[in-house]
Amino acid sequence: MKASLSTADLLAELQTVTRVASTRSAVQALSGVMLRVSDDSVTELLATDGEIGLRVMLPADASEPGEAVLPGRLLLDVVRSLPGDRLTLALRPSEQDVELVCGAATFHLRTLRSEDFPNLPTAAEDNRLALPVEAFVQTVSQVARSASRDETRPVLTGILMSASGQELRMVATDSYRLSVKETALAAPLAGAIEANIPARALQELVRIAQQADSESLVVSVTQNQIVFELAGVVLSSRLIDGQFPNYRQLLPESVEYELRLATPELAGVVRRISLLALKNTPLRLGFREGELTVSAQTPDVGEASESLPVPFQGEPFDIGFNPEFLRDGLDSVESEELILKLISPLRPGVVESPEGGQFVYLIMPIRLNV
Repeated sequence: MKASLSTADLLAELQTVTRVASTRSAVQALSGVMLRVSDDSVTELLATDGEIGLRVMLPADASEPGEAVLPGRLLLDVVRSLPGDRLTLALRPSEQDVELVCGAATFHLRTLRSEDFPNLPTAAEDNRLALPVEAFVQTVSQVARSASRDETRPVLTGILMSASGQELRMVATDSYRLSVKETALAAPLAGAIEANIPARALQELVRIAQQADSESLVVSVTQNQIVFELAGVVLSSRLIDGQFPNYRQLLPESVEYELRLATPELAGVVRRISLLALKNTPLRLGFREGELTVSAQTPDVGEASESLPVPFQGEPFDIGFNPEFLRDGLDSVESEELILKLISPLRPGVVESPEGGQFVYLIMPIRLNV
């Protein structure tokens, strides 16, 4: 393996792929990045943690094809520090290292066992679906906060993605809150897909998409893998086994109160008062005729409250919410107004976009002390 390539190009792609390299696997090769030089003057960089894989391509002047696995974090730090615009990589099999030369600097980096580096899945030739990047990024961004981080309930660590006709829908829940986002597409899709995908895989793809100059991405699903292709980057991920909850059963069919509120105003109040909601203290929302008071009180820390006018009518009541979860829901609303739906102090609250059903955020209440 021997190739010459741009230092800046290599650095940019290494910063992408090393994000998915494992930091805690017993298999040392999973902490590495595979460099694969082809006969067609293209160098591939590959990384995986065993669940999510990334493959990126960059141009190179190749003189010898081959491949080697190098420690990912070390390689990134070395390339970031290089003094020249171009570098040369050469595998030295007898020394079991790769020689990296850039200007007057020379590095010899020991290789990891390439036999331990798994093969990354490739996209299927059939069953390929093209999705608009803008709609994909918007939809993931609005629901991802609700995905669980608890690995003991793996089915909830994913985002249920469905795409068919002219609609892209994503759903995420950690059992304390639920996000549903339905995005209308400008043109009908050529196929359909439904899969529970690890949230961190989709969030990584969003980062890549936001930096790429591409209007569409291609999705391909196999039996237990999903593969995304976007602007020369291929991201693959295992699908999550298990039955995703029937989220439609969780959404209330009728509510007692339905209030139309200004999103920035309510979000600002909640953000300020949350500063005093520490140590698992709930945020209290007190509804009175024409008024909402948001308050928080943490023993040995302090208390805060702020009122704002709202079109509330009926018997006064207070309801408590996890401040972080409430902020996440309000921050996910992209419209200037929102609909707040409430039933009672012990029933879930619902935040919706005013367009009607395009974005729905359900949040479980916290029982308040009197």
